[in-house]
Amino acid sequence: MKFIETETLELKRSTSELKEAVISICAMLNKHGQGTLWFGIADDGAVVGQQVGRTTLKDIAKALADHLEPKIFPQITAEAIGGKKCIRVDFSGKDGLYSAYGRFYLRVGEEDRKLSVNEIRRLVRKLDNYAYPWGTEASDQTVKDVSTATIKDFVRRGRKAGRINFPYDTAANVLRKLGLLAGGRLLNAGKALFSRREPLTVQAAIFAGRDKLTFLDIQNFQGNILELAARAELYVKEHIRWRADLSGSSRVEIPEIPVRALKEAIINSLCHRDLSNPKSNEVAIYKDRIEIYNPGRFPEEYSPEDFIKGSEASIPRNPLVAEALFRCEEIEKWGSGLRRISRECRAGGVKVEFRRSKGGFFATFRRPEAGAAADGFSGTTQKTTQKTTQKTTLADRMLRAIAGSPAITRTHLAAQLGLSENTIKEYLAKLKTAGRLRRVGPDKGGHWEVL
Repeated sequence: MKFIETETLELKRSTSELKEAVISICAMLNKHGQGTLWFGIADDGAVVGQQVGRTTLKDIAKALADHLEPKIFPQITAEAIGGKKCIRVDFSGKDGLYSAYGRFYLRVGEEDRKLSVNEIRRLVRKLDNYAYPWGTEASDQTVKDVSTATIKDFVRRGRKAGRINFPYDTAANVLRKLGLLAGGRLLNAGKALFSRREPLTVQAAIFAGRDKLTFLDIQNFQGNILELAARAELYVKEHIRWRADLSGSSRVEIPEIPVRALKEAIINSLCHRDLSNPKSNEVAIYKDRIEIYNPGRFPEEYSPEDFIKGSEASIPRNPLVAEALFRCEEIEKWGSGLRRISRECRAGGVKVEFRRSKGGFFATFRRPEAGAAADGFSGTTQKTTQKTTQKTTLADRMLRAIAGSPAITRTHLAAQLGLSENTIKEYLAKLKTAGRLRRVGPDKGGHWEVL
């Protein structure tokens, strides 16, 4: 494993550099709200090892508690790399501005830069304009109010991605390790991510034309952020047009808008929304476009282009939510969402636009004109010497996969279609209710029958 210092990763040869380590943690918290620091690895990435005595980990925790304000609760562990002992410190912060030894620092590349008075004022003003304290405050809910299934699935996905290094034991322990519990109560960020009570809402609708005068379908999805992300993504996948390219040795299904871009826009709208705002997130499917609305202001003094070009680091409105979504691989990297959406759409030849409004933010994807012979997304079959295109839906894809392998498990079906197991479970129930699918025999040893 090669270690390279970044804006969220700092390397220290040993705990003799403990003061510098506290300053680095402060700087990373002020810039990104989270990070990782290693003792026992030189700044050139060489693993040199670190002596770990009976009180070494406690000494690190005490230095952070004594000299870093406001307080944080890092995860400090001793790990062996190539047979050499090292110490890993994972940390995240709820508050916007941190000081180390009474001074303020900001991470710039691999450097920890001391801030001037004017820079501190600007940073405070920026945080006041964008970051909201709601997510870091204690809610009225406890561990009893969380969805155990959602937390178990979260840990499973995080471990598979290599971003969670602990197994599921109890919901309380997972929440504690994520920094989402305070005095036995869920923080509001934890409530938004995992609660099964007082859900958030996504309003999803299909409109007949290019405005909101006539709708063909409207849904109000309720749940926590992770549940809503899966349901909103499924809704869009089900209602966009697909074409099947049969020119090669296997069937390739191509959506009119890149699914990865739509997924990224949906999860970003939930991650960066103003959680204290009762207004819903929205997914609107029009004849000529798909709009995804986030009820939260865009960062002051920035434009979407700043983040698309990658010239600015992420400014997460809800750092605890963003950190959790990163750990379960819902988001790839802080601050990369708009850039990834733009890249996917550019590769797919789809026009995407980002627009600020007084109360929120829109991502708009332009759809190919339905019925145009050139795009292959109409309901008709187009045959050429190179390809055959036809209309297909997500339901068709799921039923076709089941028909080809009646004994397929939910796990394998989720992997084949690129969806979560919870989403597959929900959608199988819908297909059974609709009379399109039947289960024959028990859950284990039985099979599916497409009707």
